[in-house]
Amino acid sequence: MELIINIFSLVGSLALFLFGMKTMSEGLEKFAGDRLRSILAAMTKNRVMGVMTGILITALIQSSSATTVMVVSFVNAGLMTLAQSIGVIMGANIGTTVTAWIISAVGFKVNIAAFAIPMLAIGMPLLFSNKGNRKSIGEFVFGFSFLFMGLSYLQEAATAMNIGDMVAGMLAHVPQDSFFTILLFVIVGAIVTMIVQASAATMAITLMLFGMNIPGFGFEQAAALAMGQNIGTTITAFMASLTANTQARRAALAHMFFNVFGVVFFLIIFYPACNAVSWFVDNVMGGGNDLFKLSAFHTAFNIINTLLLIGFVRQIEMLVCKVLPMKAQEEDYRLKFISGGLLSTAELSIIEAQKEIHSFGERCLRMFGFVPELLQLQDEVEFNKLFSRIEKYENITDAMEMEIASYLNKVSKGRLSDASKSQIQKMLRQITELESIGDSVYNLGRTLNRHRMHCQEAFTTEQTQHMLTMMQLVEGALAEMMNQIDQPTTKSGIKTSVNIENEINNYRTQLKNQNLHDVNSGRYDYQLGVFYVDFISECEKLGDYVMNVVQAGKKRTNDYEDEPYDTQG
Repeated sequence: MELIINIFSLVGSLALFLFGMKTMSEGLEKFAGDRLRSILAAMTKNRVMGVMTGILITALIQSSSATTVMVVSFVNAGLMTLAQSIGVIMGANIGTTVTAWIISAVGFKVNIAAFAIPMLAIGMPLLFSNKGNRKSIGEFVFGFSFLFMGLSYLQEAATAMNIGDMVAGMLAHVPQDSFFTILLFVIVGAIVTMIVQASAATMAITLMLFGMNIPGFGFEQAAALAMGQNIGTTITAFMASLTANTQARRAALAHMFFNVFGVVFFLIIFYPACNAVSWFVDNVMGGGNDLFKLSAFHTAFNIINTLLLIGFVRQIEMLVCKVLPMKAQEEDYRLKFISGGLLSTAELSIIEAQKEIHSFGERCLRMFGFVPELLQLQDEVEFNKLFSRIEKYENITDAMEMEIASYLNKVSKGRLSDASKSQIQKMLRQITELESIGDSVYNLGRTLNRHRMHCQEAFTTEQTQHMLTMMQLVEGALAEMMNQIDQPTTKSGIKTSVNIENEINNYRTQLKNQNLHDVNSGRYDYQLGVFYVDFISECEKLGDYVMNVVQAGKKRTNDYEDEPYDTQG
């Protein structure tokens, strides 16, 4: 019974450690979400800056997995190139060594759990604060406390279970000086990290076991275990990329290649490398804490690996592109950016949704481009083929609205700032209006199809020119809408969109009045005039939907009406 309790205590301590790291990382990520995105987007202009950015971000959020998943998501969303992502991933590997140094310095020598409980008292009022930033800081404090409480309880549970003796017993049957043993520890480290999906947790366990002075588990065995963790940690980003686009999968593959190459290289020089690190800690750092040797090895491994490969980013990019060639053009109904599950944080998922909305708008613009061609087609077979294509696009817009809305609803259930909640509401309204644009374009096609089937009289040259002019105005409105979608956070006005909308409304009114005059004067029959006015009115209605998308992007709440509108700000 006591053994079962000890096992559960051990697993529970590890769970508390992992939960603390997750909470701490998410709290900081949420507090600095926009700033982190800005840093990653702006500081990757060259490979050296990319490496420095990866180090900074990972040292801050204490999770290389979070950084690499973030990078994979940015590549997937088109915010970062593959070459830029490789540099950041290299830096993330170095940044993650900070955790090992913190644990080596205070984790097992000081009763940090004694400080962790009072820290919860500090974090409590922040956690229940109404202000988002304070709440995020409170979550960070709670996560930090849980992390070190879990670390302390982990050591206590391991001691109660005599885990040192158990490991020593298992190692008694393993050759101590065999290189095969080193390979075995690399494999074990990789497998355990793949299962736990947190290299920081397996590194903490490794440091704990190393600090127990277990016979058969010395510095070299611990170093091999740490090297294996570098391979195992790539599984998180790899899993995040499985449902992403090809570029994102390439970024995850580059991460895996980078770490595997480092392990293979260090295995070749393993014993000299261990001796060099031991000499450095003993003679340069003054020795003292043996745990520093393992942390120093972990750091040296990642720094040397980065120095070796930083000059070959282009070659790594070419290699992963060859291993994962770009697939043939995806089917039209496939979403580009959010075909998989949610990302590491709800905040980052919003970026992918915004990119998908941009793609949605582009699809509507492309769909509308078929209508002028349809108007002027004379061949019935070609007409039916193009109309079928418009019909297919309309079905696609319906599916896109449902899929993006479903994704945003999942995102809204995550931990979001007030600004992000407001942004999701804005995006939901945008996709509703974009789907209405798709319906309206389809209605234009249907009007032309009904005219072809039920009216013997062709549109006059003057009518055709008026319809083409109206469509040019609508196309201009759609193009300006795309500009507004591309700049969702700017405070620029919507004066251009309002002016185009007013032009469309005025032109619609002018053409309807002209149509009454032309029908009454006998220039063409009433039925042709009906199809003509239906087409013109649908164009005006489409312009309203376009205006609604622009309004939603600027957080306007009322649907557009043909009334004077405030064009400022």
